[in-house]
Amino acid sequence: MSGEDRFVLCMLAPALAVLGLLVAYPVGLLMFDSFFKVDTITPHIRDWVGLKNYIDALTSKRVAESAFRTIQYSVFALFFEFTFGFCAALLFSALPGRSRWHRTVFTLPLMVPPIVAGLLWRFLLVGNIGILNYGLVQLGIIRDPDAIAWLSDEDIVIYSVSFADIWLTTSFVALVSYAGLMNIPKDLLEAARIDGANAVKRFWHVTLPLMRPVIAVIVIVRAVDAAKTFDLIWIQTQGGPNHASEVFSMNIYQRMVRFGDLGEASASGTLFLIVMMLLAAAAYWKIWRPAHA
Repeated sequence: MSGEDRFVLCMLAPALAVLGLLVAYPVGLLMFDSFFKVDTITPHIRDWVGLKNYIDALTSKRVAESAFRTIQYSVFALFFEFTFGFCAALLFSALPGRSRWHRTVFTLPLMVPPIVAGLLWRFLLVGNIGILNYGLVQLGIIRDPDAIAWLSDEDIVIYSVSFADIWLTTSFVALVSYAGLMNIPKDLLEAARIDGANAVKRFWHVTLPLMRPVIAVIVIVRAVDAAKTFDLIWIQTQGGPNHASEVFSMNIYQRMVRFGDLGEASASGTLFLIVMMLLAAAAYWKIWRPAHA
């Protein structure tokens, strides 16, 4: 090993030690506990149950329903975050010099804590006193403020609680997309324009392919972040009504805190971790890697 390699290892050692302490050890303990029956009251007492916790989690109807709601929430939030954010980034790139203040204002939601954002949207959507419904009445879209029960209708509540997530993180998508758009060589766009390509063809054949690595980052980061959302939903509905907005992370919390089953909660958490890693690997392989093939 050369002196340069030893220097690199010495520089990486503190970071690796911190990661090992704060990431590797908790994840290892999580996976270890998933094979035991452990109560939160007596966590030092472990009874070996093998794969029983995994079987119970995979065959539980409530776990399956919460997993499906997590997919609903994540897909809905990610679709609108990416659509609004990417369109805003295109608008900012079309007005590079004049969009400075617009970009500054657009980043303000990023400064709002998720708990505050959840409370804000709860006041906007709750019952017949929500500001949103009164605004819709004034616009003539609905006749009665009670017409839409955003947070108490089991059919739409999982989508309603995602409004706060969309509002909070669309600016993140816009800023990352804008940074990617600014790194696209202008001469490529100019060459395409000279060759007769209109704006739509330039976007489809030049801009979008070069944005694939950026899109991969956005999809991976936001999909994982949306899938593990807890605080935004909890502060609005606490998983109600009738568990209609209970996502997978909330189900894990309920199993550990309310029911005291640390073993099954650990098994569910391990399954969740594996699924997130597989999704991130698939997004990396399908979106990022082809751009460099």
